Amino acid sequence: MEWRALLVLLWFLSPNHQGPYHVSSRFKEQVAAPILMSREHFYNRTLALHLVEYASAVYVDNPAALLTWSCSRCSGLTKGFKLSELIVDANFNLQAFVGVAENLAALVIAFRGTQETSLQNWMEDLYFREYSFNYPGVKDALVHHGFYSAYHNTTLRPRVLAAVTSVLDKRNDLRILITGHSLGGAMASLCALDLAVNFGTKDVQLITFGQPRIGNAAFAAYFNAFVPETIRVTHGHDIVPHLPPYFSLLGPRSYHHFAREVWLTELNFGILRLEFEFICDSSGEDPLCSRSVYGDSISDHMEYYGVHLGFVLESTYR
Repeated sequence: MEWRALLVLLWFLSPNHQGPYHVSSRFKEQVAAPILMSREHFYNRTLALHLVEYASAVYVDNPAALLTWSCSRCSGLTKGFKLSELIVDANFNLQAFVGVAENLAALVIAFRGTQETSLQNWMEDLYFREYSFNYPGVKDALVHHGFYSAYHNTTLRPRVLAAVTSVLDKRNDLRILITGHSLGGAMASLCALDLAVNFGTKDVQLITFGQPRIGNAAFAAYFNAFVPETIRVTHGHDIVPHLPPYFSLLGPRSYHHFAREVWLTELNFGILRLEFEFICDSSGEDPLCSRSVYGDSISDHMEYYGVHLGFVLESTYR
């Protein structure tokens, strides 16, 4: 049981509960989850709800349905999206897309995560494979070799950058929104940093879901400086944000999340379900957020805001 959420609930039910904390409940009908406001942040729940649908749609394994934006996940908040480029790297089983969401006044970049069938093997590989990170002005930064290679050493990066350039050459009124889930969140983060550092792109916002740690504390500090409008959403006991492990005894070599985390969690009392969204501190490793629980759930990893995030194979004919 998430003790922090329980304490907030007890406080909320007390006679002196006036303040910024809010609790919503649901019985048989789902209602909007509350937001727990505690610190300065860039969290926009409405935007997160849009981007989680893009992070879900990029899992669709049907190029024709994606290119025409007619897939089963190509409706709802993403309706009307104009896909500019679908990038598939069959050798490394990677996928991403770039397009324009007029309702967000944004160019959206989404990266696909790992398929469920290979998730266990991928998680077993999420331990000590650090690689020196040599971006301009950075010192002592280390990143996970696999994540770095998935973005920098495949066909993904040049094709994504080419698609972004092509759109922005025609449209100078768009902000850039980048998203992804799991491994896709790691690649989305590296893409955001790439655009900010190597191309001087200013208006970059990143929201990821269930992403792993990417590098050490030096990398996290560097990332925070260049991509400040970043939200890492975590859910309940999702196992992936706990990987690779954070070991304070390793000092500067330990993996370390960048800020800012938003932790989605629930408490169940019979038919009563209470939902919380905790906006965590700026350390990236808030001990009162997802680090306060064991990371032991794959089911929590596969669902965010009620949206399934995972592979789906669709027929070309619907």
